[in-house]
Amino acid sequence: QVRLVESGGGLVQAGGSLRLSCAASGSISSNAMGWYRQAPGRTRELVATITSRGTPIYTDSVKGRFTISRDSAKNTVYLQMNSLKPEDTAVYYCNFVPWRIGGQGTQVTVSS
Repeated sequence: QVRLVESGGGLVQAGGSLRLSCAASGSISSNAMGWYRQAPGRTRELVATITSRGTPIYTDSVKGRFTISRDSAKNTVYLQMNSLKPEDTAVYYCNFVPWRIGGQGTQVTVSS
């Protein structure tokens, strides 16, 4: 079973940027992958998807600010987050689309 390990979260001021990384223990090149987030008291939401062909799909709230990408040779998926807002604060998870396995996630906190 493939394991996914997220990194790159942290505390940033509003308007700042962070880059999240997701390293897979095996090949994920044939899978659609996504970044999800879950804020306290809210349900988990899928914010960005990248298809096996590299086509990105974003939820409206992050369009124009977030960029998802993948490096199939490194079995890694990235999420570049710019112009961060306090409402982006959440635990961010990398996973298959649809969600398949558990993950630890990485905390992103945006201060106002």
